Amino acid sequence: MPPVTLTRWFRPTGLLLLLIALAGCEPQDRRPGLWLSGDVGGFPADVAFTDAHQEIAIEIRAPYGLPHSVTIWCARVGDQLYVAAANPESKRWPDWADARPEVRLKIGDRLFEAQLVRLDDAAEIAAVQQAYVAKYDLDPSRSGPQLSRYWRVEPPADSAVSGLL
Repeated sequence: MPPVTLTRWFRPTGLLLLLIALAGCEPQDRRPGLWLSGDVGGFPADVAFTDAHQEIAIEIRAPYGLPHSVTIWCARVGDQLYVAAANPESKRWPDWADARPEVRLKIGDRLFEAQLVRLDDAAEIAAVQQAYVAKYDLDPSRSGPQLSRYWRVEPPADSAVSGLL
């Protein structure tokens, strides 16, 4: 029997470890992930379905070349969907989202591409905060603009050209 070399042993083991790592790519609770899985569909015409979801996943393009995904909350004001980062100064992904606002969102089993637009209008932020307070039964005194960063979720800029996201 020929001796087992390390190279021969590491190839199948490395492949197995890679497959295990790729299977666990999505974020869960407070653990971040990489790619969001699923078939990318079109941007939803009606975002009312998001009311039924307490947590969603967002995939951001990180500066190190790999996607970075986390679980976040979302809220709706009328026909417009919003996402937020609580305590954004303690995380890296909010700055990455500002630098590259093209994201993927996974809400339930629906995966779609979107573009984030950071909010700076005080009236719009106040309306979004009220939506978060109502949806998540939050204490209104703890949801000030200094504690969170908010984005409006819009269709990706190239959706008119590509037709599919």
